[in-house]
Amino acid sequence: MPLTHNRIFRVRYYECDANGHLNNANYLRYMQETAFDATAAAGYSAERYHELGGTWLARASQIEFLLPLKYNDQIQVKTWLADFRRVSCRRMYEFNIQGTGELAARAFTDWAYIDTENGKPAKIPGEMVSAFFPEGVPQEFPKRERIPEQPPPPAGIFKMQRPVEWCDLDQMRHVNNAKYLNYITECGMQVIKAHGWPWDRMKELDFAIFIRRLLVQYLQPALANDVLEIGTWASNIRRSTADRYYTIRRV
Repeated sequence: MPLTHNRIFRVRYYECDANGHLNNANYLRYMQETAFDATAAAGYSAERYHELGGTWLARASQIEFLLPLKYNDQIQVKTWLADFRRVSCRRMYEFNIQGTGELAARAFTDWAYIDTENGKPAKIPGEMVSAFFPEGVPQEFPKRERIPEQPPPPAGIFKMQRPVEWCDLDQMRHVNNAKYLNYITECGMQVIKAHGWPWDRMKELDFAIFIRRLLVQYLQPALANDVLEIGTWASNIRRSTADRYYTIRRV
């Protein structure tokens, strides 16, 4: 069995959006913080990684939203490793509401182990794998759920631009993983506004659009002084659901 780690968060007022729900990007921030604590508890703190000359970079994250989280909710985020590959691992998460035990969200992040000197993927040390599976490393890990390929965008998709701001950067001087969710959320709000359905009109008519599942793949880091173009289009539109795709490119 893998090591599991739990961390409690209280949803703060400034973490909620205009609908009164925990902003989607903050789920990812909770996941990152819980992962940092989990790896430190296994003996691999930030200082230990610095000694080893390695670090972890997120390659993909998926979040499935089951129940909305609101101001002052107490949330237990549980995390564990589903697998290790040669240079990567998949970390799983569950969000449970304290008091009721209801499952509010489940998620995973695929992490790549990187050599900090050359920035290239590095082989994960065997002793690190053993630290996260203290009862013995499984002979075989379960198959990963495949990340679906994004279909090609149609002509004339909606686009917006925004510069990378100083407050978007993390300690690695990259745009922080969670910030990309802010970018696409803003783009999503702008496209519905451009089609005549701004948030305040939907509120007057007592309906809203909510994300049920979110998947993001990180291909290369956005950096300071980059100007980003965010494009979006919808597909597979049904009575009350649709798939919305995004691309983020340097201008």
